[in-house]
Amino acid sequence: MSGLVDPDDAVAAVRRQIEQKWAAAVCGEPVEFSVRLRPGVRTGKAVEQIGHATWHGWNMRWRAFGDRLPAGVEVVRACVTVRGVAGDFPVALTADLDGAVALAAAAVDIGRARALAAALQSAGAVLTPATLRAVYGLPANDVDVLISAVTWLREHPDAGGWTLRQLPVPGMHTKWLDTHGALLRDVTARDVRDEVRPRLTVMHLTYVDPRHAASGRRRHDAWTSGDVHDIAYQPRVVLVVENRDSRLWFPPISDTIVVEGGGKAAAALLANVPWIRAAEHVVYWGDIDADGYAILDHFRAALAKPVASILMDAADLHRYARHGVNHDKAGRAIKPSSAVLAHLTEAESIAYNTIATAGPTPFRRIEQEAVPLTHAATRLLEIVDGSVRQ
Repeated sequence: MSGLVDPDDAVAAVRRQIEQKWAAAVCGEPVEFSVRLRPGVRTGKAVEQIGHATWHGWNMRWRAFGDRLPAGVEVVRACVTVRGVAGDFPVALTADLDGAVALAAAAVDIGRARALAAALQSAGAVLTPATLRAVYGLPANDVDVLISAVTWLREHPDAGGWTLRQLPVPGMHTKWLDTHGALLRDVTARDVRDEVRPRLTVMHLTYVDPRHAASGRRRHDAWTSGDVHDIAYQPRVVLVVENRDSRLWFPPISDTIVVEGGGKAAAALLANVPWIRAAEHVVYWGDIDADGYAILDHFRAALAKPVASILMDAADLHRYARHGVNHDKAGRAIKPSSAVLAHLTEAESIAYNTIATAGPTPFRRIEQEAVPLTHAATRLLEIVDGSVRQ
């Protein structure tokens, strides 16, 4: 049977509505904060079923509550005839935005929200409840950068003369768009990430083919996409590593080039390099940590061809456990990762879940440099020769 809503429950309902609707209200959409106080109770018969004592107590609580309502809040009453006597009883609690916030002591700072909305509109931004919510959640310095970026883009209809890291937006650091590019797109209806001059892929590599080394030609090289420079030979095997020392001192292996990767952002760039795509074997070797597995996952997704890994499965995790660490180079504790990586093998997933879990774990990272290069070369040869299949 339908019940009666007490003042505390009505206030809690208003608080929930504020969480859902405040941004729409600030953006000027018609929003009403309203709670039905006696759904289904419209007649004296319904009151009889509830009980007169319950009905009277509920009405008195609302009478006392109605004496201390903030401005913008109203208890709406409607007539009910009980035992032949007609009277006005609470039927709904309604409020405008300011009244609702005052009533419910909501966590939303409506003054700040309105100031942000005004600043976005003044800069020419696209203001919607979704964009306002997103901007409200930013720290003050990021809000300032966002407004600056909106203003700069309005004054520069063509961003094609700069790379993403070169955009001369006041206050914007070079990696700000990595985190906030989607929001900037939403508030400007322009995706500057698609407009800018593309960054060329520049990679450092080492030729480890022993015949090439015997020729006396350079062992270390760099390759830039779109340039006329060719690599010394087309590799049958490409090994991507993350650490420079691992690349520079990798042992000789025929028909192989070792490429120094550049993290998750570079994975997609490497995937578009023609001679990497043409290699018979593409292999990745990174740190045994959350970032290492995320890079491997990105690389596999981007390359659209098989990518093996070496020294990154569950057995390797246990074999090199004595090198495990829990803090980064700055002494900060390495945080766990909750990312779901869909492109890992079962053995890799076991290792990833072991070191990336939010629960207890003996360590969170085994750095690539701690593993002997001779071990890496042996594992690579096993994959190339077909004795290890992934």
